Amino acid sequence: MTDKQSYIVCFGEVLWDLFPEGSRAGGAPFNVAYNVHKMGIDVKVISRTGNDNLGEKLRQQIISWGISTELIQVDQNYPTSTVIAKIDEHNEATYEITNNVAWDHIEYFPEYDNWLFNAEAFVFGSLSSRNDETRNTLLKLLDKAKLRIFDVNFRPPFIDKELIKTLLHKADIVKINQSELEQIIELIGEEFQTDEEAVKAIQRSFAVDEIVLTKGSRGASYFVHDKSYTLPAVPITVADTVGSGDAFLSGFISKRITNEDPEEIIRNAVALGAFITSKAGACPDYDYSDFEKFKRMHFQK
Repeated sequence: MTDKQSYIVCFGEVLWDLFPEGSRAGGAPFNVAYNVHKMGIDVKVISRTGNDNLGEKLRQQIISWGISTELIQVDQNYPTSTVIAKIDEHNEATYEITNNVAWDHIEYFPEYDNWLFNAEAFVFGSLSSRNDETRNTLLKLLDKAKLRIFDVNFRPPFIDKELIKTLLHKADIVKINQSELEQIIELIGEEFQTDEEAVKAIQRSFAVDEIVLTKGSRGASYFVHDKSYTLPAVPITVADTVGSGDAFLSGFISKRITNEDPEEIIRNAVALGAFITSKAGACPDYDYSDFEKFKRMHFQK
């Protein structure tokens, strides 16, 4: 685990995922924050909820998990976000995302600059920038961060190709899945035969040195400059895939910010992604020791 004085900042949506069996706190950047916190790293969340019962309940839930809400704004005009989440017969999740909610209107405050300057990493996605106000805030903050980690999360119809290009140019590390890789390659306007060729094209086009590619049942790869590190998927019984990519990124970040070797970084990412996938929901209750036991069982040296 990591010194609590170190922290990262996650930017974007916090919300309630509405499942048939009940509601769960979620949103990709918050899922990352939750699991990074479980890894022993302090985390700040820049987001916005409504001044309503759902917002108060969400903030209290976050506080109960030991995560600060000091940078989560309260909106007087727009509601707390809710998303209708559905799990199909293959345990895959789909989402119906309401537009024009509180996190579409995250304001920029000058005091955020110091938070970003001192953070080990700044984590952001593409969905939260669908509206101008939050987008403009993000673009200002990106100029202040020292390590910018872009978690690409395409959610139709909220895909702005020019914005994606802008965010890729500003990123130091990009995390994508197989589908997102293919869509970004379309933006470049070329065709490639292998994942490695496609990733190298993205590295060249956007001057990004590090790319993390998740491949579902085929595992994951970590591309660092001209080298790559690949691990197969961990064999588990899938509870659901909600937040599995976010958990993977959390495992990656917790080792990347402490400058572990690339093999350990990707190993921790694959392990945490699998661990969360074996449980229901993106933010299940667990202790760090539970994850460590799982990791040792699957990655004995």
